[in-house]
Amino acid sequence: MRAPLRPRSGCLLLCLCMSVLTLILQTFWVPLEMTPDEMTGRSLEGHGFRSLALQLKDLTSRVNKLSRDRDGTRDDLSLLLQSFRKDQQGLAHLVEREIKRVSQKIEKLNHQHEQPLDTPQSQDQYKTQTESNENCKVPSDPTYPVCAEKMEFLRLHWKTDPCYAFYGVDGSTCSLLKYLSQTEDFCPPQVGLNHSPPAWHHKPLSHSEKGEIRTSLAPLYESITNISSPGLRFIRSRVQRMEQRWIHAGLSMNQRSNITVSKKLMVLLYPGTLAGSLGQRFEAMVEKGGPLGELVQWADLSASLTILGHDVTLTTSQHLLHSLIGAAPGRGSCPIQRPLTFDLIYTDYHGLAHLQGAMGIAFRHYQCRYRILDSFGTEPAFNLGSYAHTHEYKTLWGSWGLHPQQYMTMFPHTPDNSFLGFVTEEALKGEVKKEAMHSNKKGNVAVVYAKQEYMWEGKSDYVKVINEEFEIHTTVYKRPGIPSQLPSFVMNHGLLSQDNFVQLLHKAKVFVGLGFPYEGPAPIEAIAMGCAFIQPQFNPPHSSKNNNFYKGKPTTRKISSQHPYAEEFIRKPYVWTVDVNNRTEIQQAVKGILRTEVQPFTPREFTCEGMLERLQAYITHQNFCSKSLPTWPPRSVLRVLLSPLGASCADVCRHSSLTCEPALFYYLNSAAAFTSLELNCSSVEAEVSHLFPAYSPWGQQCHLQVEPLLFSCAGSDPSFRRLCPCREYTPGQVALCPGCS
Repeated sequence: MRAPLRPRSGCLLLCLCMSVLTLILQTFWVPLEMTPDEMTGRSLEGHGFRSLALQLKDLTSRVNKLSRDRDGTRDDLSLLLQSFRKDQQGLAHLVEREIKRVSQKIEKLNHQHEQPLDTPQSQDQYKTQTESNENCKVPSDPTYPVCAEKMEFLRLHWKTDPCYAFYGVDGSTCSLLKYLSQTEDFCPPQVGLNHSPPAWHHKPLSHSEKGEIRTSLAPLYESITNISSPGLRFIRSRVQRMEQRWIHAGLSMNQRSNITVSKKLMVLLYPGTLAGSLGQRFEAMVEKGGPLGELVQWADLSASLTILGHDVTLTTSQHLLHSLIGAAPGRGSCPIQRPLTFDLIYTDYHGLAHLQGAMGIAFRHYQCRYRILDSFGTEPAFNLGSYAHTHEYKTLWGSWGLHPQQYMTMFPHTPDNSFLGFVTEEALKGEVKKEAMHSNKKGNVAVVYAKQEYMWEGKSDYVKVINEEFEIHTTVYKRPGIPSQLPSFVMNHGLLSQDNFVQLLHKAKVFVGLGFPYEGPAPIEAIAMGCAFIQPQFNPPHSSKNNNFYKGKPTTRKISSQHPYAEEFIRKPYVWTVDVNNRTEIQQAVKGILRTEVQPFTPREFTCEGMLERLQAYITHQNFCSKSLPTWPPRSVLRVLLSPLGASCADVCRHSSLTCEPALFYYLNSAAAFTSLELNCSSVEAEVSHLFPAYSPWGQQCHLQVEPLLFSCAGSDPSFRRLCPCREYTPGQVALCPGCS
């Protein structure tokens, strides 16, 4: 046990501490009158820390001498002093390094201060300062009315996105003006600088090479490289499985002399649904019974474009998307760096948002090149943002202000949009199919259209009636470790590969719809394999007003059954629409199917050749970049009809076995059109409305359209009789018409 310190030892320790503190203060104190030159010129080794070390050494020897006779305190004092010296030496080295670094900075500043003004560096600095103070003033030019406003915005926000610094903005007035005149186009060109338009305005090199029908899909396979993605793996697998059918259809199409050959185009396919965090969630569902209709359409679109001879790039990477379109580094506040190299960009609503976020103001400049895969359609009233907002048509999915025909649908249910479609997967063709059908005769088997158990809710009694005559099979996803809630009479195969699913359909006579999913490709493929399709009727029809699925979607359509296209265009004996709560009606449909030998049937528009000729027509004739009147379809196919009060043009044309053609509205938007229908106009007014051109019997008022983007086949109102542009359509190919090529 150590003895406590005696009074003499305590005084000695106090003296030691005071001495050390004084030395530290003397070492680090720099007199106020000392100049920076004097401070940086001092010898750190000879004056400061070396002196401190010597004095500490002397102090140590004296303390040791005084404390030799104090055995109880000598060890304590020595250890204390040694520890203190180690701490002090570490601090000394640290301070020495810091002072050296500061002195080097001061020397550099002194050097720059003494540098002559005629050196290039000083001239540039002086020039920049002079320009900022004298030449770089915000111009007042009536042709650039928002220049001053943009300057103030950029002055406050240029640090919020790295893309501004990438383009040379440093906060000075000159850099702001240069950016707003050369990179964007909100300010007039500066004197002495390049007067050419911004780089992204320049036209890329035009393509003179014509697109020729390909006999291989190898170029597409080279583009689909990320096979770790379940979505892309599905797309590639479907294309490979149908490759020979695509090649055969292309050769058949090439032999016909009436097909217009178009230029080879650079085409980007960007399924935004498969990109980013949303893509991860979507792809996680692909192998658990999630929706595959969109992937079917992407696969068939990519194959069609490749067969037609165009150069296709397909990606689901947002990073690669930015590189492909030349986006500036940052968060998308700036325009792209160069002209857009793609003639067409096919994407979806999610991809459209990604493009806008990457392209800045260039997004609108190139909007005529976008094509949006939109399964359920977007009506004009929802498409124009300002109109949708003021007329209560604003939803999450609309308001992009594109031409309505730039939206491409799964089925031809919305004439305002373009029907893109897909191809039914017929596994067997010709004589091979007949032999297979003969050797593998269909039994009394019904396959229920459902991949998730929730789709069966409330439908067990309906399926049980069908089970009186048919053995019930289904392909519902089996959740690991969770007992199935399906009825005991149902044979569940779980999720099947497409080949195995096709084999199951070839054994079945009936494909049974439960009411959901709406308007998918599976019923069309089942009918193509010789099945009858039985589906629920919706009374009242489903719409955004009474159905959560359609709520918020940019359409006013009323869905009368699970698959309106099959009900309207294919009909019996292939399609049977029933009231699922009416046992007698279900039984009658089942007996009708048993009495009928249903042959495989595919509408032409869902064959490879039908999709190729439809897509070729769109690429050749649809030009949304032109400001002139549309020339396709030609005016010669126009049939003008006047609707009853409250009816839409889509309904009026369909009831006359025609289809509404929105491109022909231009020819009805004049007073002469009312005269040709023998309508007397007390007044003719031009307004912005998705209902016009239209006639109001009350007061005999005639209304014309001001905004062409609001020409709408879907619009209807009890107060108006619509002027409707109808046309004939080719049987089995509603998008085309006789005399339209």
